[in-house]
Amino acid sequence: MAHRPYPLPTRPWRMKQRWNDLLFAHYPIPPSQMAPLIPTGLELDTFDGQAWLGVVPFWMDQVENRTIGDSTLSIPTTRIFSELNLRTYVRSPRTGLCGIYFFSLDCSSPLAVIGARTLFHLPYYFADINRTPSITIPDQTHYVSRRQLTSSNPRFEATFRPTGPVTLSTPGSLAAFLTERYCLFTTFRNCVLRGDIHHLPWPLQSAEADIRTDELPQAHNLTLPHDTPPILHFSSSLDVYIWSLQPDL
Repeated sequence: MAHRPYPLPTRPWRMKQRWNDLLFAHYPIPPSQMAPLIPTGLELDTFDGQAWLGVVPFWMDQVENRTIGDSTLSIPTTRIFSELNLRTYVRSPRTGLCGIYFFSLDCSSPLAVIGARTLFHLPYYFADINRTPSITIPDQTHYVSRRQLTSSNPRFEATFRPTGPVTLSTPGSLAAFLTERYCLFTTFRNCVLRGDIHHLPWPLQSAEADIRTDELPQAHNLTLPHDTPPILHFSSSLDVYIWSLQPDL
């Protein structure tokens, strides 16, 4: 566990997932634009003076919920589904821990949306997501998402694939800053909550992406830079363990 910035929680994990065919598309954002959107009790985490906005499409399977003892339970329609995250990076002024803050998580499983909103107080939205692997280009994915049941219903469409060998990020690098995060933060009733996460170091590959439509940032009062392409990474698969929320004390 030497790669972790702090020890594993002593409590049992709550949920296990496997994340697949994941694209990290990251954009530098002026802290002055991002900071007003961060809730009270958290501080914006920056790298080289920039905040970073991540657009992350992927799909997950092997989703299991821990029940009594070491038993696990898979809920119908929540074991395999697609997801599209809009996220940035924050720091807790109380504990000094650095983690992820989600602006939105679009998801193709209605039950997963209800469960995540109820149990983890995360801004999940139901979306119609179509993920199509290419039959002619190895490892290429065409990904289309449209949020449902909201006023704006933002869309996302991209085709992406890995382009290089698998590597691990170097500690202190931008790639490590953007990917090696071992907790998430959210708020509920004016209280900051932390959910711990565990996984092995991300097996990253360089990537290329044709992002045709991305209306997610605008739906959350964010503007992407017009003259700066995203920094892209791809990861084929990673097992992830998630703990239940606790107050960030």
